[in-house]
Amino acid sequence: MLILASGSPRRRELLTQAGLVFTVEAADVDETVQPGEAAAKYVQRLAVEKAQAVWDRHKDTDDSADPITVLGADTIVLLDGEVLGKPVDQADARRMLTLLAGRTHQVLTGVAAITRRATVSAVEITQVYFDLIGERELVQYLASGAPMDKAGAYGIQGYAARWIPKIEGCFFNVVGLPLSRTLAVIARAQEGPSEAVPPL
Repeated sequence: MLILASGSPRRRELLTQAGLVFTVEAADVDETVQPGEAAAKYVQRLAVEKAQAVWDRHKDTDDSADPITVLGADTIVLLDGEVLGKPVDQADARRMLTLLAGRTHQVLTGVAAITRRATVSAVEITQVYFDLIGERELVQYLASGAPMDKAGAYGIQGYAARWIPKIEGCFFNVVGLPLSRTLAVIARAQEGPSEAVPPL
């Protein structure tokens, strides 16, 4: 049994697209960045903590006939060392998009899978190039409400795609879940530790 420890509709869509059968049980963890914590370590830690929170609810009922796998994930946008999470309001969304316009940033997603055999985690990083954003388009996008539930105030699969001429890396990572890396993490956790398998 696979449990997705995230309420993100985009992650649900991607896992379904990949043909996985799963249930959803969002985790509630403190997402405060620790002092001096690097961005990659931050998203990896949160992914593990989210998966662990849900695993702890189910570990006593884990059945060998239908073993439980819990998948956690966390995505951030990183621009010149500044973490851009979900905007708190429309003004914050405007600030983020103005910062991103005409520049290159990174999208980082931490993924973690926990089973009774192992805890496995990894980080995927994608470079995203942004064009300049016209004021009329920006106002229209902000008015739609679309930026409000997305890290960095944009979704590559929606209206904001017009501002992204290219990326380097995994497209699905920018949507919210790097599918190939995620499936590898799940498989590794289900198989258990093995020195013969190279690190993710």
